[in-house]
Amino acid sequence: MAGRIRDDDIAVVRERARIDDVVSAYVTLRNAGGGSQKGLCPFHDEKSASFHVTPSRGFFHCFGCGEGGDVISFLMKIDGVSFTEAVERLADKYGVELRREEGGVEDRPKGPQRRRLIEAHAAAQEFYESYLSSPDAVAGRQFLDQRGFDQAAARHFGVGFAPRDGEALWRHLQSRKFTLDEVVTAGLVAVGRSPYDRFRGRLLWPIREASGETIGFGARRIFDDDKIEAKYLNTSETPIYKKSHVLYGIDLARREIGRSFQAVVVEGYTDVMACHLSGVTTAVATCGTAFGDDHARVLRRFLSDHEEFRGEVIFTFDGDQAGQNAALKTFAGDQRFVSQTYVAIAPEGMDPCELRIKEGDAAVRELIATRRPLYRFVLGNIVGKYDLDRADGRVDALREGARLVSSVRDKSKVDAFARELAGMIGVDPDDARAEVRRAAARGSRQQAEQAEHGAPTQAQRPALPDLRDPRFGIERETLKLALQHPIAIGRATAEIGANDFTHPTYRAVWQLIEAHGGFAAGAGDPDRAAKVRDAATDPDVAAAVTALAVEPVQTSGEPDSGYVAHHVFRLLELTALRRIADIKSRLQRTNPVEQATEYNKMFGELAALEQHRRSLRDNIVGTP
Repeated sequence: MAGRIRDDDIAVVRERARIDDVVSAYVTLRNAGGGSQKGLCPFHDEKSASFHVTPSRGFFHCFGCGEGGDVISFLMKIDGVSFTEAVERLADKYGVELRREEGGVEDRPKGPQRRRLIEAHAAAQEFYESYLSSPDAVAGRQFLDQRGFDQAAARHFGVGFAPRDGEALWRHLQSRKFTLDEVVTAGLVAVGRSPYDRFRGRLLWPIREASGETIGFGARRIFDDDKIEAKYLNTSETPIYKKSHVLYGIDLARREIGRSFQAVVVEGYTDVMACHLSGVTTAVATCGTAFGDDHARVLRRFLSDHEEFRGEVIFTFDGDQAGQNAALKTFAGDQRFVSQTYVAIAPEGMDPCELRIKEGDAAVRELIATRRPLYRFVLGNIVGKYDLDRADGRVDALREGARLVSSVRDKSKVDAFARELAGMIGVDPDDARAEVRRAAARGSRQQAEQAEHGAPTQAQRPALPDLRDPRFGIERETLKLALQHPIAIGRATAEIGANDFTHPTYRAVWQLIEAHGGFAAGAGDPDRAAKVRDAATDPDVAAAVTALAVEPVQTSGEPDSGYVAHHVFRLLELTALRRIADIKSRLQRTNPVEQATEYNKMFGELAALEQHRRSLRDNIVGTP
């Protein structure tokens, strides 16, 4: 139906869709006090948890990158959907029936809606899963059985089977009223001389987002006459599936990852299954690509990977040369994590699935329990490349090992690692320390050269003062009270005006509040802050509103009348002090004889201001 969604329906969506419920599908949130929760920002890399969510006001705000807004804008930013799509997704999830007004411009992107692509994948998964029990899928069931996965395990992970008939899924999706455009865009069907199924005669694993929605499939070759030689096929890049952003098993593992501060990264779908069935329920895997920066960002959000909650990330690799190379590559990206990184390698080069088949569930748990630091594994591989019985071999091993040690993130451990390197090679610890220092110096010079020859930064306009500068502290706290506790601040704001706010952004926030009826209109309206934010035309002002609505006030419990009065009177006193300073400056520049009238007028104004300031000071001192 044409037309825009009605505003009152959008308001119902905002009310029912709890922002902490929606955000927690993407970020592990922990209590931050004052009714707020915090976690790692999903919009930028950070080492400390500066992303805050305040359910009572329906806002999120990152004090690191400045992103902020309500539940609808969060979904728009995190999934790259339009306003209308975000509202529709939330309405579907929380049972809100949307109505549309006649006319107006409809906010819909071209092509199939994300919701339809998700629904097509859900229908495909249901179809594939049901087909696993068919006579045609006996080879697929045998594959699972040989690896120790029974019917219950297949059902738990949603494993299915694609018919060898090249159009079976397409006919099924047609019967479910999906269009060719929708299923082709979803990556489920391709078009040659006619439409055909992407996956045929293969065992399939559904690839899901953390929320549990299926967005793609991984398909394993079963039959020798399969014309596609690749052992695994994965869904191609689509509007909803980006392999560099997806971790298989994250939907099943994310809660335990957040609870235990541990994540296990394995290499394949069956390894994830083996780990989970063995009791290692924090296991995830990449989907046909190497573990990269985007995977790390996804994992860190659920791991709560920051200074306050240091966890551990355990990588499993094969014991062969390929596994060692993968470990070296992974160590190069070790700086992505605050958590300690480990490696777990099974004997005889077995992966977790093979280990479970041969030695049982306990062996898989033991594999993870006996992990060792990744740096130590990599260091051993480096030293092992050289003939330490030769002097030149020891020199080369020391030089390459020192480069590794100098790159270790936690500099407090560098000296201990240098001693360890010296013991492995058989050289004096002082020689190892000296080589590590030289390696660090060479690295610093290279970074300086890269910075020197890099592209010059574009000139920026002069920045406004930092909103968190202590000199604006009273202004910030007063606005927080005004947005978060309008009933408490109430009539105490009657004397406050825009000129009481010296920071331009804070002044603009106050003007928005005044333009929307002040605080009499705000009392009892849970969407008040959202309405103020939506009225902002300056992105910096809008970001400030979300920050002020989310950041807890600096008092335990609800602010009482004394706390409110202290900040209101102090704000007014600062204004009085500024006016007093201005008048004193003008008096010094005014001749009391030649400009007697003007001088006496200013002197009287100064006396009145001094009296007003003393009255405010008495009120401040008198507040509890």
